[in-house]
Amino acid sequence: MARTAEGTPGAPHILIVGGGYVGMYTALRLQKKLKGELKRGEVKVTIVDPNSYMTYQPFLPEAAAGNISPRHVVVPLRRVLPKCTVRKARVTELNHDEGWAILQPLAGPPERLSYDYLVMAAGAVPRLLPIPGLAEQGISLKTVGEAIHLRNHVLEQLEIAESTDDVEVRRKALTFVFVGGGFAGVEAVAELEDMTRDATKYMRKVTPQDLRFVLVEAADRILPEVGPDMGKWTAEQLRGRGIDVKMKTFLQSAVDGQIELSDGSSFPAGTLVWNAGVKPSPVVRHGDLPIDERGRVKGTEYLTIEGLVRAFTAGDNAAIPDLTQEGMFCPPNAQHAVRQAKVLADNIVRSLRGKTLKPYVHGNLGAVAGLGLHKGVANPMGFKLKGWPAWFFHRSYHGAMVPTFNRKIRVLADWTLALFLKRETVSLATVEQPRADFELAALDDARPQQAAKENAA
Repeated sequence: MARTAEGTPGAPHILIVGGGYVGMYTALRLQKKLKGELKRGEVKVTIVDPNSYMTYQPFLPEAAAGNISPRHVVVPLRRVLPKCTVRKARVTELNHDEGWAILQPLAGPPERLSYDYLVMAAGAVPRLLPIPGLAEQGISLKTVGEAIHLRNHVLEQLEIAESTDDVEVRRKALTFVFVGGGFAGVEAVAELEDMTRDATKYMRKVTPQDLRFVLVEAADRILPEVGPDMGKWTAEQLRGRGIDVKMKTFLQSAVDGQIELSDGSSFPAGTLVWNAGVKPSPVVRHGDLPIDERGRVKGTEYLTIEGLVRAFTAGDNAAIPDLTQEGMFCPPNAQHAVRQAKVLADNIVRSLRGKTLKPYVHGNLGAVAGLGLHKGVANPMGFKLKGWPAWFFHRSYHGAMVPTFNRKIRVLADWTLALFLKRETVSLATVEQPRADFELAALDDARPQQAAKENAA
């Protein structure tokens, strides 16, 4: 007999942990395939995530550079999943053998939620290394909040340099270090270099020649996803723009903003962006799921969890065999996550209806990366594209892939307006301390009152 959310006999309850690519697309597919059952209350779907929205991560570099509004790179889960229950909470414990999870909501005590089918789609978090100063100085680019902060921080560094004549202060503020030569790192350094170059047009003291961008990569090439030739071309293009691309180089220390690299160089930097890989979300370790040596949930080609029944997984937190390459696993990228979600949802429906599950098979369609306005690199279906054609393909592909018609129109509107209007390069750093002026005003008002009390005494 099935367990409901309250633990009483009733309709099967599907719990989806994570509202990212796999979580949202799985729920969307279930809404479509189980439309009648959901309407009649014969099945229930709950999606749990600390955020009530899905982030389209390929747009984060453009959001950080001001080409797209940050609000347009997120998809509200409740709007697109009206037939599902969306819980903004964290899963702190999970027992699949008994079919329950412990949720920690925004407020109040933890809650116990019972379920029948599990979808573990918690995604990934930045993979940090024990480098002195990294945790205190670094920032990643995995969330929309980080994109907003990074944009404001970078522009604020330009303001610092514009407002002082101190050579050391200026040098540190105008030095930007990006660690990681994959998609996230390369697109971030390229987009933000493009933005800062635009911003200097309106400054008197800061020129493009004052800017120092450094890309640090441990391997012997960048953008391995697009192939060695295209990766080499990309490195040449970045260097041609004045970006110092250091390969076979490691970050050794970042204490107090003093960057020390394995090639012996040492210099101060006001900005350190860390995009050197990801690891599965810690949520996957908070239960009884089988985990491999890299912390990933052990999955099968059917997107089920190895050794468990009524348990599924996919995406960045899962080790899914790649049937197109013997002995390999599917890489943690959006291309696989979206397609895995479709098969995963269909297999849940087949399981509910007593049908045979189907395996996930998908060949790599290529890769595409934006390198700033009108610049890019791509290898779709084996074709090599560079410069403006690659940039156009990049926008066409992601414009088509961003979820919901609403977001497609908003992103297209952002891009269209950018063709006619100049980029906004204003730092809104004060939004990160919105009560600062209020507290200062309150302190100022309190001083006369305190003085009056002291005089009266």
